[in-house]
Amino acid sequence: MEEMKRGLKTRHISMIAIGGSIGTGLFMASGAVITQAGPGGALIAYSIIGVMLYFLMTAIGELATFYPVSGSFSAYSSRFVDPSAGFTVGWLYWVIWALVTSVDILTAAKVITYWDVFQNVTPFMWSILFIIILFLLNAFTVKAFGEAEYWLSFIKVITIIIFLIVGVLIIFGILGGNDPIGLSNFTYKEAPFVNGLSGFLGVLLVAGFSFGGTEVVAVTAGESENPKESMPKAIKQVFWRILLFYILAIAVIAAIIPYTDPLLLNKANTVTQSPFTIVFDKVGIAFAASIINAVILTALISAGNSGLYATSRLLYSLAQHKQAPKFINNLNKRDMPFISLCVTIVLIFCSIVYATINADGYYRLLNMLGALVTLVWAMSIISHIRLRMAIKKQGKSVEDTLEYKAPLYPLGPIIVLAVIAFLLIGQSFDSIMSMDIPILIESFLPILIGFVIYFVHKGITKSKIIKLEHIDLSKHQYKK
Repeated sequence: MEEMKRGLKTRHISMIAIGGSIGTGLFMASGAVITQAGPGGALIAYSIIGVMLYFLMTAIGELATFYPVSGSFSAYSSRFVDPSAGFTVGWLYWVIWALVTSVDILTAAKVITYWDVFQNVTPFMWSILFIIILFLLNAFTVKAFGEAEYWLSFIKVITIIIFLIVGVLIIFGILGGNDPIGLSNFTYKEAPFVNGLSGFLGVLLVAGFSFGGTEVVAVTAGESENPKESMPKAIKQVFWRILLFYILAIAVIAAIIPYTDPLLLNKANTVTQSPFTIVFDKVGIAFAASIINAVILTALISAGNSGLYATSRLLYSLAQHKQAPKFINNLNKRDMPFISLCVTIVLIFCSIVYATINADGYYRLLNMLGALVTLVWAMSIISHIRLRMAIKKQGKSVEDTLEYKAPLYPLGPIIVLAVIAFLLIGQSFDSIMSMDIPILIESFLPILIGFVIYFVHKGITKSKIIKLEHIDLSKHQYKK
């Protein structure tokens, strides 16, 4: 079987995961999160998701180290659960990421017109230009992709670090020309908790999807130089860095800007009202809006870059497991899945054309597909649980079988599944309380579609859930 060239170093993999999860959610949506649940509610919500993320990432790390293949989510489900589960997860995740990448490109096309000099070109033409750029970043070597993603993510990380330093100096009155603010805004009016359980659940959902994309690090396992060393290291680094960035950034924003400030809501969705811009404006940093706008543009290109990489590898993995057309299961002379990349680009292009013609319908569809990310997370955890159960059933030692072991098993998977269930209920909490059946059907329709695909595939292929004693526990051999 052909294998892709392993050209990604640990630093690439760490930054790919960081870049996948630090995007416009932090730069733009964090203000609305604080307004909706208050500073205390926002911090607790992100902390809960952070803990869930830790156990999810360590479980994925265990799977990726034991079975380091590209397009890992479908491969894990196929090997440890059921070929039909792998088929369903793989195709749904491919579609989700293709649509998310499309939205990143569309948003970047909108963001770049912030500058007057770029307004003469239509957003659709900017979208085509960004597609070409992302295609070129992914078309030649995986190392080129890794380097591009490393530096794009590096810009975001540096911006957040500068923001945190400036924010702390404002809080202590060293910058901004005012008396120390301290933590007075944490107890301002109804703070620290606002809008009760409904507000908290809404924020928890936003926090959950803000971290979406971190799991892309598992997709890189098939092209890591040494997955047994780089995957556990990258996952540990990624978790702590992302958690610190999100928690500290939200704490700084909440301390400096009262939750009642109308700018935090950012109803106009403009970069001039980003919480980061507001903080930089407070210390009189010239061109603050332009600086943040440039960073957001970088963040969108970075997220689109990670998305295109992930989708092309997922499609190739499906073809490897005979769950996609055979012609896709080919590598070019540089050991890259070029055909898979081209097919993915076609889907992204069609999505952008559709969104240009009928934007409302497209975004409605995307919002529905967002719930499927939790389905992928759940299947990853189930794959992890079944790997451990198979080891026990076959009388093997965890220490001898696994080179990297997820800590606190089985508590970790239980926490992840509980939070996922909480997220699914949280997204429809108001609809459940009011028994709004049409909205409930719309909310859970993506998951119902997932089950339909699973059972139809199972009916056609006659696949069965793999018995624990029949799960293949032979270690995956890979070329260095």
